[in-house]
Amino acid sequence: MIRLPVKDLKEGMIIGQSIYNRLGASYLVKGQPITKGYIGQLQKIGIPTLNVTSMDPNLKLPPPEDVVQERTRITAIQRVYETYQSVEESGRIDVASMQAVSENILSDILAKRGNLVQLTDIRLHDTYTFAHSVNVAVLSAMLGMLCHYTKKDMLLLTLGALLHDLGKINVPSEILNKNGRLTNSEFSTMKDHPLNGGKRIMAMQNELPSPAILAAIASQHHEHIDGKGYPRGFKGDQIHRFAKIVAIADVYDALTSERPYKKAYTPNVTRNIMVNVNKGQFDPDLLELFFNNVAVYPVGTILKTIWGYGIVKRCEFGHTETPTIVLFANMEGRVLPKPEVINLGECAEGNSAIILVVTDGDLLHFVHDLGLDPSIYLKEDDPSEESE
Repeated sequence: MIRLPVKDLKEGMIIGQSIYNRLGASYLVKGQPITKGYIGQLQKIGIPTLNVTSMDPNLKLPPPEDVVQERTRITAIQRVYETYQSVEESGRIDVASMQAVSENILSDILAKRGNLVQLTDIRLHDTYTFAHSVNVAVLSAMLGMLCHYTKKDMLLLTLGALLHDLGKINVPSEILNKNGRLTNSEFSTMKDHPLNGGKRIMAMQNELPSPAILAAIASQHHEHIDGKGYPRGFKGDQIHRFAKIVAIADVYDALTSERPYKKAYTPNVTRNIMVNVNKGQFDPDLLELFFNNVAVYPVGTILKTIWGYGIVKRCEFGHTETPTIVLFANMEGRVLPKPEVINLGECAEGNSAIILVVTDGDLLHFVHDLGLDPSIYLKEDDPSEESE
């Protein structure tokens, strides 16, 4: 997968990620070829970059398969939007509808348990909360599955994740969508949303299953294991186990998403932030389990290694930091006469063989100088596979 500025997109390139509005409707659907009309639409709605499967319009590579179906995701975004509207206007929630969404998400994840999380979708800035809630639910359900929770617990966890940001109803849109750093006053308002979410859930306790647990998820998903989170400064076992999971999913999706005030971080940078920079924020065992199922280097990522340049061809559960790559150029950026398939998990150097990820402008210049699109090595009939 290659992230390109919209101005550098070309007709025929295959879209690598969908873009949704708040009603769940897709502006663009991944797997579709780009047209001039799509490029104009992206520029009009202010999307700066887009992931494509290849820079070569003639190379029709499919995007990685999602952990949930497109229809499941679209329906979920619609239902979350409707739920937020209903709670804001009447204080009521269509529990059956939200439980059905949770069932569908969980059903997809259990059916596709072999799929790694490769990439998040793109959301328009004024619809972020709704699609973010769905992504957090998907990631939370996945982690609940890895924890071997019962189906009943996984359904409750998924429902709680869908409702975790309900307190943002109280936050003005100009704060939610501010293009810049929040003032102390604005951040104070934002920090009220976990408690407000818990209160709104408890106000509907006669309608919801296990309302105390759902309220704990909403009110505790910004608490830290070391006690430095908010709103109550809970730590360790004071934090509900479901809230610990939702906290991980919430931050991962936020960091890997484009926002008005920041670019999306790549999964490997996000992992470094969550594991090393924010040490003490998350349950370490849950965090390790989470990143066992998230492609730290998604398929199509260009890596500079100690041997030269390679493109990620495969990544597997439990070995997401040591993917299989196709080495196609030497350290000077010259194309090798014969590409070599290397499984970093089987090398003594392992993850330390990776020097950096080639991204954005550097990637464009590199591919231009190289004279070919490395995505060609992702083709299923690539002859280099014979060297494995």
